[in-house]
Amino acid sequence: MRNLSPLLTAGFAASILTACTQEAGEISRDAQPFAGIAETADITLLGNEPFWGIDIGPDGSGFTAVYSTPENIDGTPFEVSRFAGNNGIGFNGTLGEEAVQIALTPGACNDTMSDRSYPYTATVLLGDMTLYGCAYTSDEPFTGEEMP
Repeated sequence: MRNLSPLLTAGFAASILTACTQEAGEISRDAQPFAGIAETADITLLGNEPFWGIDIGPDGSGFTAVYSTPENIDGTPFEVSRFAGNNGIGFNGTLGEEAVQIALTPGACNDTMSDRSYPYTATVLLGDMTLYGCAYTSDEPFTGEEMP
């Protein structure tokens, strides 16, 4: 019997990469993979209500993500795999027993708690929980106050 898990994961990720934007915009019909975030860039995702954060960076042989919350400020690291869609990038991995799928798409995103603007939107599936937030990279920082 064939394992459909990779196909389902890829299909889900592709649908998220084309569906999550904070502002209406034009979706590219170009078949080229998204190349707007360098594989060497560090990526920071964050959200509020509930507060959460994920830092993703290259680790020499792949990518490591660190998921943090106010209850776990130091965070929990886990390995992720990166893939490019035609309107963003995605990562997937496992945190403890929970499957994690992360989608980043270009588009203006605002954090209402800090009045910052970010160049990417973020959608994270963590087990059966969906988290929405914003993201920036070491190459494309947020705009606004550093410490509001």
